[in-house]
Amino acid sequence: MPLGPSSSAIHIHPNVPVSAQNNPRTPTSITIHPVALFSILDHYLRRKDDQDRVIGTLLGTRTDAEIEVRSSFAVLHSETSEQVAVDMEYHRTMYELHHKVNPKEVIVGWYSTGSNLNTYSALIQNFYSQETTPHQAIHVSLDTGVEPGQPAGVKGYVSSPVGVFPKPENCVFVPVPVELQFRDSERRGVDLLTSTAVSENSTSQQPLSDLEILESSIQSVTSMIDRVLGYVRAVLAGETKGDPAIGRYLMDTLGASTDDLEKGGFNGRLQDTLMISYLANLVRAQAEVSSRLALVGAS
Repeated sequence: MPLGPSSSAIHIHPNVPVSAQNNPRTPTSITIHPVALFSILDHYLRRKDDQDRVIGTLLGTRTDAEIEVRSSFAVLHSETSEQVAVDMEYHRTMYELHHKVNPKEVIVGWYSTGSNLNTYSALIQNFYSQETTPHQAIHVSLDTGVEPGQPAGVKGYVSSPVGVFPKPENCVFVPVPVELQFRDSERRGVDLLTSTAVSENSTSQQPLSDLEILESSIQSVTSMIDRVLGYVRAVLAGETKGDPAIGRYLMDTLGASTDDLEKGGFNGRLQDTLMISYLANLVRAQAEVSSRLALVGAS
């Protein structure tokens, strides 16, 4: 379905963050899970040769000020110099199928690859705003880093109409902070893909055991502590100019009180560990006594 001819779309960078007080339905932050990003990248890799970008629907949950993007699916579309066409029936059919599997996830916006925000982006934004009414639709732009001079990254936007009598093709794209969130299972998968990508051979590695994951986590924490220690020593020696923001962050992190941890969670887990060890020894002793009685009875 064609969306119409081109006009103008504006992309601005405000000096102040988006405030939820002026419009309670305007999201102030976007959280994206790796599953959604992998789906977008897979869609981009499977695109046609003549396609500059791909688009799709974002699904997730929302609150008054935050949106969590949990998954996505591709939407068929085509762009020319005269018009853009989006298969809306395919979009609605895919959403109905997805809604049967995940009824808690709703349409929160759409995605596209590349960093080009043009008039067609404004038209597609207007379509998704109708799908998310009364809430605002978000737009996530994923730059794959393929084009020279364009680093890879993820950006989020909301739109605002322009003019006394705003048209669908005229809008302002206002940036919204985007954060990547991992679950434990997702982090293990991402770490496995990362280690496979940097390995010498292309064969996939086997998932790590819990003990190996613990060892890797301890090594990672040790490496980060060494980096922080090296930075602090360099600043104290005058070799590196100190960054006030980093200094405040380190003071807030390292100066946090550990009284609650020492008195509460640590002691509680220690008591649980001792109880499990005691019960295991008791069961082992009972099993040995039973086996010996069985041998005596047999003799």
